[in-house]
Amino acid sequence: MLRVVAVLLAGVAIGLSWQPYGLWPLLFVGIPAFTLAIRGTRPLPAAGLGYLFGLAMLTVAVSWVHVLGNWVAAALIIFMSLFFGLLGLMANRVERLRWWPLATACCWVLIEYAYSRVPFGGFGWTRIAYAAVDTPLAGFLPIIGVAGVSFVVALIGQLIAWGVLALRQNSPDGRRRRGRVLVAVASVIVLVLLGSALRLYQVEPVATAAGSVRVGIVQGNIPGRGIEAMGRARSVTNNHLSETIDLMTKVRLGQQPEPDFLLWPENSTDIDPTLDPLTRQTVQAAAEVAGRPILVGAVMQGPGADERQTAALWWDPDRGVLAHYEKQNLVPFGEWIPFRDDLLPLIPLLQQVGAQSVPGTRPGVLDVSASGRPLKVGDVICFELAYDQTIYRALRGGAQVMMVQSNNATYGGTGQIEQQFAITRARAMESRREIAVATTNSVSGFITRDGGVAIRTQEFTAQSMVVEMPLRNALTPAILVAPWLERGLALVAALACLAALVGATRQARARTFAALNERQRAKQSIQKEIPVEPTDAPHGPASDGRRASSVRPRTDPGDHPYLQRVGEHRTDHQPDP
Repeated sequence: MLRVVAVLLAGVAIGLSWQPYGLWPLLFVGIPAFTLAIRGTRPLPAAGLGYLFGLAMLTVAVSWVHVLGNWVAAALIIFMSLFFGLLGLMANRVERLRWWPLATACCWVLIEYAYSRVPFGGFGWTRIAYAAVDTPLAGFLPIIGVAGVSFVVALIGQLIAWGVLALRQNSPDGRRRRGRVLVAVASVIVLVLLGSALRLYQVEPVATAAGSVRVGIVQGNIPGRGIEAMGRARSVTNNHLSETIDLMTKVRLGQQPEPDFLLWPENSTDIDPTLDPLTRQTVQAAAEVAGRPILVGAVMQGPGADERQTAALWWDPDRGVLAHYEKQNLVPFGEWIPFRDDLLPLIPLLQQVGAQSVPGTRPGVLDVSASGRPLKVGDVICFELAYDQTIYRALRGGAQVMMVQSNNATYGGTGQIEQQFAITRARAMESRREIAVATTNSVSGFITRDGGVAIRTQEFTAQSMVVEMPLRNALTPAILVAPWLERGLALVAALACLAALVGATRQARARTFAALNERQRAKQSIQKEIPVEPTDAPHGPASDGRRASSVRPRTDPGDHPYLQRVGEHRTDHQPDP
C-alpha cells in the first residue's frame, strides 16, 4: 500500500510540473520517487505501479481533454497510462544493471519515443522536456533537442534516487557510501551548471545580414467557448477582417509600424475561401485593406469526397493564393477518425468531427515574396508543435522566419492553452528562432529565440500587433542531431532491457541448477547412511537411558540377523526360551 501511495503522489507531482501550474522543481521529486517506489518489486507489480503513476500524472496534466467529453478524457488517460506501465516494468528490470541510472533515463526516452508516434501518430504532449522550459536545463535544448533534454531531466532524477539509496544503504564501508553520494551530487551540479551556461549559446547574432521582416499578428476572437466555439464560421472570418482593419488603422496613424505581411490563425475561415464566394470576398477585402499578403488559416474541401484539409494560404491582395501548406499532424478523433466507416455507426457522437481530414505531405515552408523580396516562411499549425520531425523538416527546408497558427478556442480557459505556449517556447529555444504565434482567441504573441515572451495577448479578446523578426538561416546542432540522438538513446534502453533479461535468465538457471545439485547431494547422503540397531548391544536402553544405536553401511537384507529367511540357521543363534 505504501508503494501505491508513493507512485500516485509521484504522478501528481510530475503532473503539476507542467503548465498551467509550472511547479517544475517537482520533476526532481516525482521522478526519483517513482524509481524508488518500484525498486525491488516483481515485474507484474512494477508494471501495475507504473500504470497507477501514469493515471495520476495524466489526470493532472491533460484533464483539459474533458471539453471533448468526459469519456474522451477517460479513454485517453486510461490508454496512455499503459505506456507508463511499460516504463515501470522496464525500470524494474534494468535496476539489476550496475549502470541502472543511465539505463532508466534511456527508458524514459524510449517510452516518450513510443507514445509520440503510436497509435495513430501518437500524443507526445507530455514529454518531460516541455516542463523544463523554465529550468537551467533548458540550455541543452539547442544542443540536444527536446528528446535530449527529456533524457537529462530523467537522468538527474535517477541520480537523485541513486544518492538516496546510497544514504539508506547499511554498509560497513562508509567511505564507499559517501563516495556514491558525492558522485551523484557532483553529477547533478555539473549538469545544472552546464545547462545554465548553454543558455547563452547562439548560432547567429541578434541582427543578421539578411535583414528582417515585420509581421502583423491578428487575433480576431470568436463567439462562444468550448466545443461549440467554432460553430459560427462566418463570424470568425468577419472578426478577423474587423481586427485587420483595426490594426491597419493604427499603422496608418503611426501607432504601429508598417508590416510586410499579416498572420491570421488556424481556422480563421472554416469555409473554403476558394470555393465559397462570400468567404473569398471577406478574405480578399482584408488583404486589400492591408495592402499586403496575409497568411490565412483555412479549411479546404477535398482532395476527395467528404474530405478536407487544414491549410495555410499565402493570399496576395492582387493575385490571390500564391502558395499553400497543408497540416501534416492531425488530431485523432478531433480532425480525423481512425476506422471511420466502422466507428461512425457505433459512436454517433463522432459525426461532430465532420469530414475526414487528410494530412499534408510537404514540409511547412512557403516560398513567397514580401515587400518585393523573396522570403521563405516556415509554418507550424497547432498540434504539430509536439512533433519533432515536423519542426525540423521546416527548418531544414530553409525557413527564415517561423510562424505558428493555432485554433485553441475549444480549450479556452483550460490548461491546454498554457501548455501549448510552453511547447512553443521550447521550440524557440531549440531552434534559436523567434516565433510569431496567432490564435483565434488565445494565446497569441511573440516569443524570442531564447524562449522569452516579448508580448502575448489575453484570452477571449480581439488583439493585434506588429513584431519585427530577423531572417535567419543557421541551424542549431539539435535540428541536425536530435533525431539520431533520440533513436540512439531508445536503442540503448532496448539493449539495457535485453541485457537485464539475459542476466535474470542466467541467474534463474544458476539458482535452479544449484537447487538440483543440492537435492542430488542430499539424496546421495541419505542412500549412503541409515540408522540401524547394533548387533552387539542388547535391545534395551543403554546405561545412560538412551536407546543404543549405531550407524553402519547398508548391507544386503539377508545379512541382517533379524531378517533371516525362514528355514535358515546360524550357528550363533539360540532358540527363544
